[in-house]
Amino acid sequence: MNKKLYIYVFFGLIASGKSTLARAWADRHGLFCYNSDVVRKDLAGTTAAHSRQDSFDQGIYSKEFSRKTYSALLEKAKGDLTRGDSVVLDASYQSRKERQRVRELAARYKAQVLFILCACPEQEMKRRMEERARDPQAISDGRWEIYLQQKDTFEAPDECEPSEIFQISTMAPTQTLIDQMEQAISEKI
Repeated sequence: MNKKLYIYVFFGLIASGKSTLARAWADRHGLFCYNSDVVRKDLAGTTAAHSRQDSFDQGIYSKEFSRKTYSALLEKAKGDLTRGDSVVLDASYQSRKERQRVRELAARYKAQVLFILCACPEQEMKRRMEERARDPQAISDGRWEIYLQQKDTFEAPDECEPSEIFQISTMAPTQTLIDQMEQAISEKI
């Protein structure tokens, strides 16, 4: 009997806690986790911790390069699904179009998509961005001015069915959040 396949998509605005939760979820379930910042920088031929100060919609953050990044994420997910493994994707997935591309991939592999929308208060996001700016090993290049522009262009996931989306505030400790997710997701699948 084939096991059920899942694509867990951790998404949301910059510094919403999606990467921390995605990694913790993947670790708990023994899954590969693909982070858009790592994939983007790999495509650009640089290391993950190499800071890029490109402006919103410029350089490796342009629409064209972002599309390339999201296509690479789907290719990585496809590899896992082909092997019969579920997968975790970690990216802003701010457009309905990119979320639909995940659904299409899932349909081809008869996988279920679960979108996990991560959120926290703006004050906490700003604090996290300031903390990351001081960390030379930080992967994300997200800055406050980028966040403000991203917030204006983020398309609410109102196309998502209740059975495929879970929203979580990332203000609690990671282990508490993972336990909450286990409970909530078990009710959806």
